[in-house]
Amino acid sequence: MNHALADPRRFLRGLFEAAVDRALPSRVLPAFLPTPPKGRTVVIGAGKAAAAMAQAVEAAWPSDASLGGVVVTRYGHIPPRAIGLPHRIEVLEAAHPVPDQAGVRAAQRMLAALSSLTPDDLVLCLMSGGASALLTLPVAGLDLALKQKINRQLLASGAPIGEMNCVRKHLSAIKGGQLARACRPARLVTLAISDVPGDDLAVIGSGPSVPDPTTCREALDILQRHRIDLPEPLRRALADGLLETAKPGEDCFARAEAHVIAAPWASLEAAAEAARAQGIRAYILGDALEGESRDLACALGPMALAVAHRGQPFEAPCVLLSGGETTVTFSNDDRPIRPGRGGRAGEFCMGLAHALQGHSSIWALAADTDGIDGIEDNAGAIVAPDTLERARLAGLDMLDCLDRHDAYGFFSELNDLVCTGPTFTNVNDFRAILVC
Repeated sequence: MNHALADPRRFLRGLFEAAVDRALPSRVLPAFLPTPPKGRTVVIGAGKAAAAMAQAVEAAWPSDASLGGVVVTRYGHIPPRAIGLPHRIEVLEAAHPVPDQAGVRAAQRMLAALSSLTPDDLVLCLMSGGASALLTLPVAGLDLALKQKINRQLLASGAPIGEMNCVRKHLSAIKGGQLARACRPARLVTLAISDVPGDDLAVIGSGPSVPDPTTCREALDILQRHRIDLPEPLRRALADGLLETAKPGEDCFARAEAHVIAAPWASLEAAAEAARAQGIRAYILGDALEGESRDLACALGPMALAVAHRGQPFEAPCVLLSGGETTVTFSNDDRPIRPGRGGRAGEFCMGLAHALQGHSSIWALAADTDGIDGIEDNAGAIVAPDTLERARLAGLDMLDCLDRHDAYGFFSELNDLVCTGPTFTNVNDFRAILVC
């Protein structure tokens, strides 16, 4: 028997590790660094990978060249410093996914670092997923408490990441290209690790350093569609276009360029290469699969069953790989319900286990490549042929856990959580379904 099939759990973990490794800043960032300028180099950045990206810059930047700046990352997402490495870039921490006062201070520190720039200077902007919450500077008339409330409502609404970031941009004084205005007259180079479908630079971290094509009207429509209330002055400001962001063609982008240095597709390719190296056929279904987590499981589960039963559309043994950012929508009704502790990847795994109904030759892993699925300490979970049976013996009602969005509680009882700790990168969710 192929050794990958003899130990499916280890095989699937190995694919996830290969996907994460392909997106590590130390691996991908140095090739995109520009030549040091005549003047200063100021590094700014935000996101779950921002600290690791800053360290990669420090390690690759000439020791005799000017380098400074400030970045902000999520609490607990600062990797250990390499011994002897100079600490030229300040790293701050703030809250995610709901912003806090530390994120406001980080944004203010970043703007201060950009003062007194000249045409001979270079600004390196390091962006990754999570920046939307971590880089917080509310528009006039919006305090942090209200911004936090809106953020929570957006997270619970099931809105796609593009819609959430459209709203965030227009309620911010720094997102949606507005940070680029503070970088004038220096050259601006943005290096981004993508965690969004389509790798759209204007969506990654709400695009603080790139042009924003969305409008105030779109932001207002999104808020109204998801029934999220705004104070009347802010609603009127959006309706009148008074909170518009930086648009393509503005002079702040005349000396600006931007590059995606790591993306979900490349990580899926790395996982596919790792599978093929072990004699297992690998098929990438897409890197931008969206929708409700449980609904996606209902779509991919029957596909895996078709492979197992009929050898269609692929021949087993094989692994089906996919990425993208799904959503978990919380009910707005008034039924009393015990809150769960789940995330997108775990909810997908519960839905998949239900769809597979214990098929003897199908295993799966789903995990967030940043190492944190939702609000707990796991990256995701594993589905095994005996998942439902072990749950029954443990007295777990999987459908109840699914309704309460409690993937963490469900899989922790089965010892099937995938726990990696922060990975210091972020290229969205990773899913692998192995059909033996």
